[in-house]
Amino acid sequence: MNGTDRTGRTDGTSGERAAIEVDEFLPHPPAKVWRALTDPDLLARWLMPNDFKPVVGHRFSFATRPIPNVDFDGTIECQVLDLDTERLMRISWGGGALDTTVTWRLVPEGRGTRLFIRHEGFDLDDPVHAYAFRGMGSGWRTNVLRALQKVLAETP
Repeated sequence: MNGTDRTGRTDGTSGERAAIEVDEFLPHPPAKVWRALTDPDLLARWLMPNDFKPVVGHRFSFATRPIPNVDFDGTIECQVLDLDTERLMRISWGGGALDTTVTWRLVPEGRGTRLFIRHEGFDLDDPVHAYAFRGMGSGWRTNVLRALQKVLAETP
């Protein structure tokens, strides 16, 4: 990977909460990265099948593999919380016992885009949250970013 990533703890209203943070340089302009984040068909190619619409307040879901041992049926219920075209998208992210948020922030850098991802709200004292935190932390940094890079390379 070209960027750096880190995992940190942040103070939340209900005690100590953890966040997954990823910082990645993408050699594509912000408009192209934004399109990959907000076009439902492109989003499905690098993240998950969805019924996303880039509209604040829109409720949508992602579909993925169920994980019965942590009572996760494979559906991630989301809502668009904030949009600033080519700059920021923030969504709620809930599935099973999770109630978290994901923020994508785009910053122009040279001929490309610096993408910051922050997935926050994990209670590491809860075994299900801790399990999700570990799995999603490595997933955001590896599988998801690789898939996004591939989609960006294949998209005109």
